Amino acid sequence: MAYWKHESAIVDEGAQLGEGSKVWHFAHVSPGARIGAGCSLGQGVYVGNDVSIGDNVRIQNNVSVYDAVTLEDDVFCGPSMVFTNVYNPRAAVARKNEYRKTLVKRGATLGANCTIVCGATIGRYAFVGAGAVVQKDVADFALMVGVPARRIGWMSRHGERLRFDAAGQAVCPATGERYRLASDEQTVELIP
Repeated sequence: MAYWKHESAIVDEGAQLGEGSKVWHFAHVSPGARIGAGCSLGQGVYVGNDVSIGDNVRIQNNVSVYDAVTLEDDVFCGPSMVFTNVYNPRAAVARKNEYRKTLVKRGATLGANCTIVCGATIGRYAFVGAGAVVQKDVADFALMVGVPARRIGWMSRHGERLRFDAAGQAVCPATGERYRLASDEQTVELIP
């Protein structure tokens, strides 16, 4: 077995877990799940069948990753954050054929207790603050807070707040990487 699991965790036959991944107390990984290398699934995590998780993903305690969710490499899911997969659920109405896909791109952070409403794409290295409710797509590097979530700034790949000068450029205070704000101020790109 290339991964480690706590004796109380359940990893169903057919689930694929990469080298060095860890599954902690009372977690449950369904048989169709695909999980990359070096991942950590915290206590009480549930991973559905139609879920794809990249490498080096950190899923903190009490998170359910439901069907139709894809997490790319280096995603961080904070404690008790929420994914959905049905937009308008009713207990008496079966809607499994209406699941909306959710994509969380490389390096994004989803803060504790935030909610990602199904059908949204979270951009690369975006940062969703604790308790925010995301109902629509999020741009790369965007810093999102509130209910509903709104962009209040931009974050570097390192997770530092970016401060743009009058020329629309910023430097990550931790790494020195340079970023450029588009003229419409709706997107940010890393300057090579």
